[in-house]
Amino acid sequence: MSERIEWTRVLEPGQPKEGRVQTVAVGHRTLAVSRFEGQLGALDNRCPHQGGPLGEGSIENGWLRCPWHGWDFHPCTGRSPGSHDDGVPTFPVEEREDGVYVGVPVEAPRTRTVSDLMVETMVAWGVRHVFGMVGHSNLGLADALREQERAGNLTYVGIRHEGAAAFAASAYAKLTGRPAACMGIAGPGSTNMLTGLWDAKVDRAPVLALCGQVDTQVLGPGNFQECDLEAAFRPVSCWGQTVHRDSKHVELVNLAVKNAVLQRDVAHLIFPDEVQTMPAPEGAAAGGPRGRMPRLEIAPAEASLEEAVRVIDGSKRPAIVVGHGARFEMDSVLALAGRLNAPVLTTFKGKGLVSDFHALGCGVLGRSGTPIASWFMNESDCLIVFGASFSNHTGITPKLPIVQVDYDPLALGRHHAVEVPVLGEIGVTADLLLERTKASCEDRRPEVAERWRIWRAEKERRAQDDRGSGVSSAALFAALTRHAPADAVIAVDVGNNTYSFGRYFECQEQSVLMSGYLGSIGFGFPAAMGARMAAPDRPTIAVTGDGGFGQYMGEFTTAVKYGMKITHVLLNNSELGKISKEQRAGHWDVWQTSLVNPSFADFATSCGGLGVRVTKRDELDDALRRALDHDGPALVEVLSDVELI
Repeated sequence: MSERIEWTRVLEPGQPKEGRVQTVAVGHRTLAVSRFEGQLGALDNRCPHQGGPLGEGSIENGWLRCPWHGWDFHPCTGRSPGSHDDGVPTFPVEEREDGVYVGVPVEAPRTRTVSDLMVETMVAWGVRHVFGMVGHSNLGLADALREQERAGNLTYVGIRHEGAAAFAASAYAKLTGRPAACMGIAGPGSTNMLTGLWDAKVDRAPVLALCGQVDTQVLGPGNFQECDLEAAFRPVSCWGQTVHRDSKHVELVNLAVKNAVLQRDVAHLIFPDEVQTMPAPEGAAAGGPRGRMPRLEIAPAEASLEEAVRVIDGSKRPAIVVGHGARFEMDSVLALAGRLNAPVLTTFKGKGLVSDFHALGCGVLGRSGTPIASWFMNESDCLIVFGASFSNHTGITPKLPIVQVDYDPLALGRHHAVEVPVLGEIGVTADLLLERTKASCEDRRPEVAERWRIWRAEKERRAQDDRGSGVSSAALFAALTRHAPADAVIAVDVGNNTYSFGRYFECQEQSVLMSGYLGSIGFGFPAAMGARMAAPDRPTIAVTGDGGFGQYMGEFTTAVKYGMKITHVLLNNSELGKISKEQRAGHWDVWQTSLVNPSFADFATSCGGLGVRVTKRDELDDALRRALDHDGPALVEVLSDVELI
């Protein structure tokens, strides 16, 4: 039975001109249409040698020459010169009154592939967002993602740089506790993701990295964009595997996502090009988490619980310190704080977990913190620490009795011995402590209020400082405190801008995202994109310096493309100010920290967003209102004083 032909108009009448060739698309096919000696020809666009695009070639001496390696074919018959038998398929072509038509066989239904099966399994595990870049070595995988997006099962965000994709996936996971995926092609596309994946790894965020790879048969000799991705990703991933022809494809995805979720880490899958398009076994079913995931509400051992209660009941002025690991259990932690009248301090990564307007909230402890938090740590007789890593940035004192609660046994007493290390899920443990403690502690709420009064008066004095060299950080973050919606997600970058945010911005119910342990500059704006996809019903704000935003400026166009309502507050001091400060502190010369910047506000406008430039303190309120009200990406560029941080 002959194939059914479907005719499609592809060119205007008289096209292409005599002796010329042109590429046209018909469904999923591309053809090279030419006119030679008055006759039209339509060839498959793919050269049989290495797939070169014949439509980009030229007709020389009566032959259509492939632009890649010079193979020749007759422009109308597709035959090779001489005795060669490697011609190109041809298609019927007609010139009609309204244009040029070609006839191609009606496309067969799409074949379900191994990639489809694996992506369906990802979706069943709850992966709903993929950030990445489509390219030649991940096209089969990309088509499977396209099918799931078409079905409404996931959202794909095409970024400008794969590093931004990994940062966005990391931020998504930090905010939600659920995995997102990032994707790149073989070689540089995948290696570009490594920095963002290290950010996810060290901050304990579940991320799935999907890497295209060259054909298996050309691995080894050094093929174009060949890279040993297993070796490159081994240090950053808790689990990784190359997908082979005979792999248990569904099981690989089951294991990848399970490891990412349970270990709160990066899992990694490599997809050789030829495997991606293999037909899935007939009737093969996708996998999923059913029967594979345990309940994680783990109570501590009775002896640990009793010892913790003994220490707490023996204190009169306890304080609670919460880190990023407690972010999903704060109702239980705050109930315990209320029972103990205990001030609540946060690590920098935990900023916002307790409101700065809560009667027991004391803000951030440590280098990016407030004098309130350090005061209460030093004036307490016991610390109860939930989900914190004890980094030197935070500086939790080892001189007080400490009850440390964490669900990671390796986190307990990691840097120094603590009085009582308690292994248990944070919410469950806080609830049990609430039930059992009988402590009669001082009510420190009046003391908290007084320390805030002192600090707010100092912040107001700093906000009035003006050397004529730009806006002070205290003034900027006072304005942002006034205008940021209470339920916003705020992604911050690295540098003096971030230290000042930690010190001056007062949180209500906002969630704060940052590159914590890695401290990677450039995190802020890509993280805001990840946050926007994770929580589209919440306002999204990015806070960066000029150095950080300069690394991923192109992603502003990504935000415009997808209509992301992100308000970006950018501190522009034309300097890597944090590095200058470190050079001075180390008695070095200040060297190579100056920056040459464009008008970032004009840049945002040229990309299709809103750009507003602020040069004076009294312009802040109006600029922030305009940006927050804008229905799309907006950038407020604040010319800031590098000394007033």
